Amino acid sequence: MKEVFHTIYSPSHGTVEKVFIQPESYVYEWEKLFLIRSHEQKEKEVCIGVSGTVSSVEISVGQEGSPDTPLAIIKDDLQITGSD
Repeated sequence: MKEVFHTIYSPSHGTVEKVFIQPESYVYEWEKLFLIRSHEQKEKEVCIGVSGTVSSVEISVGQEGSPDTPLAIIKDDLQITGSD
């Protein structure tokens, strides 16, 4: 079976306020993964539209991120889910 990995990037420049995941944990589609406080003091939730296992967390609370900063890597479980 093919394995698919997704790298999650920061949505903007800012500081990581919270990390809701840890390596080897399972995440669901659109689950909150990180909370980023932008330089404009706006909180941004980081979510992704796939479910799977967290392969690694690349950043921790208090670190600065930018749109090209990897936050985590998720191994997609390739399950098709959805709701109305």
